[in-house]
Amino acid sequence: MRILIIEDDAEASAYLAKGLKELGHLADQAADGEAGLELAMSSTYDVLIVDRMLPKRDGLSVIETLRKAGNHTPVLILSALGQVDDRVKGLKAGGDDYLPKPYAFTELLARIEALSRRPKAGAEVETTYQVGDLVLDRLSHTCRRGEEDIPLQPREFRLLEYLMQHAGQVVTRTMLLENVWEYHFDPQTNVIDVHISRLRGKIDKGFDVPLLHTIRGAGYTIRDASS
Repeated sequence: MRILIIEDDAEASAYLAKGLKELGHLADQAADGEAGLELAMSSTYDVLIVDRMLPKRDGLSVIETLRKAGNHTPVLILSALGQVDDRVKGLKAGGDDYLPKPYAFTELLARIEALSRRPKAGAEVETTYQVGDLVLDRLSHTCRRGEEDIPLQPREFRLLEYLMQHAGQVVTRTMLLENVWEYHFDPQTNVIDVHISRLRGKIDKGFDVPLLHTIRGAGYTIRDASS
């Protein structure tokens, strides 16, 4: 994920950015509301972490301005103000979640991951994915290639779903660990290799055109090389 931290406490911001980067995320930092608003408006982020009390422009003003401009990036508000009324004001300003200080990094991480999984406002949610003659239906939880039904275990389905969401792109092992297994560390096992092998056997074996490809040293991709 690409995350913007808008926090005027330099030590707290640096600690948070370091923790996120160690988990493979990209983390930009802004030390005041004006700088944070400019970054949020000019770049694309998966989640914004916004301190409520900021110099130059307070956090709620930053969020309100973004929402009025049509920017619906999920926002997690951080604040030392943790009363019910404070949380209500933050959510009414356009925040998606509110975490009082002091907070545990593990809880903050869980919250931003939950925010990143929410459908983007105004976006049409896809219910089916297709690559070549392979079709995955998220509603019926079924998979077909041509006229053949392909039974998938739950983890195999999620793996294929993620690959098809990023069809034509290289998906790294870290991306798979985070988004399919929800690991934020390398378990030092061959779990990905095993599942990729099983999935390849199901969707490619017996078909003329392979769809699942290994990109040596980079990861995996699913694409129709014949088109």
